[in-house]
Amino acid sequence: MSNKNKGKQGIVFSTNPDFNYDTNDQDEQETLAPAQQKLYVRREVRNGKATIVIKEFIGTKEALKELEKQLKQGCGVGGSAKDGEILIQGELLDKIKDFLHKKGYKTKG
Repeated sequence: MSNKNKGKQGIVFSTNPDFNYDTNDQDEQETLAPAQQKLYVRREVRNGKATIVIKEFIGTKEALKELEKQLKQGCGVGGSAKDGEILIQGELLDKIKDFLHKKGYKTKG
C-alpha cells in the first residue's frame, strides 16, 4: 500500500467530490515532564552489535528526536529514534543512565 493511502480505512472509491476520508490519525501525546517519565533502558544486540534501547518515552516525535540528539552528543556516538524508541550505538549503559538522571528522567531495566 502506498503511503498516501496508508491511513484510509474501508473506502475504495467515492464519487462525492466533497468526501473526506477518515484517516484514523492518532493524536500525539503531549510530552510529559522528565520527572514524570520512567524510561526503560536496556542493552540489546542488534545485527551483531551492542545497542542501548530506550523505550516508553511519552511525548511528541519532535521531543523524542531532541532527546535522541542530546544523548548522541552527550555520549559522542551515533544512534536513531524511530517507532517511539531511541537506539544508541555502543555499550554505554551506565553513561546513558547517568545522563538521563541528570536530565531528570527516572530509569528502569
